[in-house]
Amino acid sequence: MHQQQEDIVAGLDIGTTKIACIVGRRNEQGKIEILGMGKSRSDGVSRGVVSNIQKTVDSIKEAVREAENSAGVDIQTVNVGIAGQHIRSMHHRGMITRKSLEEEIRQQDIDALIDDMYKLVMPAGEEIIHVLPQEYIVDNEQGIKDPIGMSGVRLEANFHIISGQVTAARNINKCVHRANLEVTELILEPLASADAVLSAEEKEAGVVLVDIGGGTTDIAIFSENIIRHTAVIPFGGNVITEDIKMGCAILRDQAELLKTRFGSALAAENKENEVVCIPGLRGREPKEISVKNLAHIIQCRMEEILEHVHFGDQEQRSREATERRRHRAHRWWCAAEAPAPAHRVHHRPQHPHRLPQRTPRAQQGGRCDEPSVCYRCRPRDARLQPPRPQPPQRGEDQ
Repeated sequence: MHQQQEDIVAGLDIGTTKIACIVGRRNEQGKIEILGMGKSRSDGVSRGVVSNIQKTVDSIKEAVREAENSAGVDIQTVNVGIAGQHIRSMHHRGMITRKSLEEEIRQQDIDALIDDMYKLVMPAGEEIIHVLPQEYIVDNEQGIKDPIGMSGVRLEANFHIISGQVTAARNINKCVHRANLEVTELILEPLASADAVLSAEEKEAGVVLVDIGGGTTDIAIFSENIIRHTAVIPFGGNVITEDIKMGCAILRDQAELLKTRFGSALAAENKENEVVCIPGLRGREPKEISVKNLAHIIQCRMEEILEHVHFGDQEQRSREATERRRHRAHRWWCAAEAPAPAHRVHHRPQHPHRLPQRTPRAQQGGRCDEPSVCYRCRPRDARLQPPRPQPPQRGEDQ
């Protein structure tokens, strides 16, 4: 092989519709020069999760073999992307106390803080995939991007933690190992896509990355060069194909061909008289499908996917608003369950029994100036009583 093995970098994307392998070489400037790529059909993956081990292994071997022939190198290790609807993200704050104030904060201190986040207790069947620092706090001084070289005792950080199912990650590793490859790193696909296509200026200004794949839609939100939110929506191009198949009553392969060749997400851009003819089965008459109706089907599903993306963009703010509403509801229930004071049964502010300190006349058991409206001072027989049902008189039914 022509290239040095230590300079070769390979990436493997195990997707729902296809498995792709790309090979590059790291140049003197530290950038990646693409040497070749290969892809194959993915038959053993459903919505980013491996559902058939052997079919996935065969597809990986085919994609890697094509990439090796294209690049002229031998691939031994790969960086594998992971996605799927099992991916979860959360925010957490960590803290360590340093022993000496005189010593500067070093990279070892940051590594110890990050390693401590991997020890968090997760729900059963989940493990932490990535721990991404957002900002650091040194002795209550917030908004620090790089604390190395600073002095301080209390080192804190806000982290964006990404977790996934243990079985999903192990199945991916098992498929790669059976294809005679080694996994260098397991990377969340939205983060890999962001590093590939987003610039530092876009991350600083604020950007939402949306990667619509075959089985899932990946979201990554950046602001002030900090990862704010990641999510994986279990909708992609396959659901659009299924909608066309059911809406037009055709085969799935025909629906996929219609989507890729004549599909449009804007129904208003198509004319009413544009028609596509689908050949019939076993000599049956061909079927005519309106391009405008096809665009209506695609537009409805794309609007739904973008609504989920918009929800993911506001999920963090919604979570904070929900927390505030929960606190307000808790205070309201506490106030509702507390016993009301006796003086609150009166409805007139000027009434002496409504006042915090009653008048001497009321304390002595005397009557008020308005006994007709005071529930406490009116006679017992004049107090309001709920109406009692009267038995029917004889002869009323006739």
